Amino acid sequence: MHIGDATPSLTPAQHSGAWWRQLNGYQWFVFLVASLGWLFDTMDQQLFTLARASAVRSLLAIPPGDTSQQGRIDLYAGYATSIFLIGWATGGIVFGILGDKIGRVRTMVLTILSYSAFTGLSALSTNVWDFALYRFLTGLGVGGQLSVSVALVAEVMSDRARPMALGSLQALSTVGNISAALINIVLGKIEQTGAITAWRVMFLVGMIPALLVIPIFLKLKEPERWKAAVKETADGETKPKLGSLAELFGDPRWRRNVIVGMVLAFAGVVGLWGIGFFSYDLVDAVFRDHFQKQGMAPEEISGHLTFWKGITSLVQNAGAFFGIYAFAYLGQWLGRRPAFAISFVLAAASTILTFWALDSFWQIFVLIPIMGFCQLAVFGGYAIYFPELFPTRLRSTGVSLCYNVGGRLVAAGGSSIKGLMTNTVFKGFAEPMRYSGIAMCAVFAVGLLVLPFAPETKDQPLPE
Repeated sequence: MHIGDATPSLTPAQHSGAWWRQLNGYQWFVFLVASLGWLFDTMDQQLFTLARASAVRSLLAIPPGDTSQQGRIDLYAGYATSIFLIGWATGGIVFGILGDKIGRVRTMVLTILSYSAFTGLSALSTNVWDFALYRFLTGLGVGGQLSVSVALVAEVMSDRARPMALGSLQALSTVGNISAALINIVLGKIEQTGAITAWRVMFLVGMIPALLVIPIFLKLKEPERWKAAVKETADGETKPKLGSLAELFGDPRWRRNVIVGMVLAFAGVVGLWGIGFFSYDLVDAVFRDHFQKQGMAPEEISGHLTFWKGITSLVQNAGAFFGIYAFAYLGQWLGRRPAFAISFVLAAASTILTFWALDSFWQIFVLIPIMGFCQLAVFGGYAIYFPELFPTRLRSTGVSLCYNVGGRLVAAGGSSIKGLMTNTVFKGFAEPMRYSGIAMCAVFAVGLLVLPFAPETKDQPLPE
């Protein structure tokens, strides 16, 4: 069998068995390598969300024990997140188009080199604006990773194995988040001694593992589907072009699909990055007063909060792992559209409950994983559904536009809006972050409204 063949020869038993039994050795290699690339990408994202409040507090020179300027910290943390998401969206568009034009593998290597280098530079920040600049540059590389990873896996797998393989790839991304949480917990314990500034060390650590996977990527081959698309588009005068934005928006079918995908991604990404990932900041705000009442020194408080934010991330992403898998099974059973509808409703309900009720340490172990399960479930849908909306010549570009223009560029305002709502609209409330988070849950309704226009792709082959 050729190393780039998409589908292995299956026995009758394999046809009726588990999806992973269908994979040959090379398909396993592609799945594992693509999963590693996305795993390390999500670890970088999570390190930022965990370190964000501490980094902004430090760069604004606000003492650890000062709670009077929490609104200012939330405001600049929101700005930094929005700038990161804009970089993410920009890089996603550029690298998404490159994924169709120069190939999935070459583009994947470029994205990893980019996000690993600028993650390390984030540790050298001296003020909030150069910190935001480094996060923008990191976002350029982060943004392109998912589109080329899911395109690569989708095109190498059989139609039967593809949905669960893509769902598994997305579920394994939570291992990157969990790794970041463990790093945060360990560094938080060390920070309590005053030996280190945890957030700077976190960014330095974050650049190392991504570099280790580059030699693996160099052994990958471009999918046969993509090679065939290159041959079909060789005549530039009469044939469609690879990664063509003109075709993507000029053809009514692809235009509808990309608009639907953008709106779906907008709802989920704002829900996660504009609300869900502020659970760490919520923990910071709620429990800082608890530690101060115990008479702890500022450095000790900072270390304890770093530790508990790590625990929060750990349980949130543990819930997310099972939520993404649940979507994969639900999408195969009921269809993609019903699975999205159920996920959006549960995401709204669980987020409102968490931001309203979280007040005790034990609730971190109950409310946070439930919210992670419900919010991240839709991201399993993105990995499975978006590649099914576009032909090979436009797949990386289409997935990237859905996930990055709808999910990042448009959604970038979500983080800033939440910060502004916390600092202005709900400023007079005792714990304004709670109310701004609850108010922003209206975004999940946007995802529900677009579902009637979404094509159902269950049990259908990839379009060509």
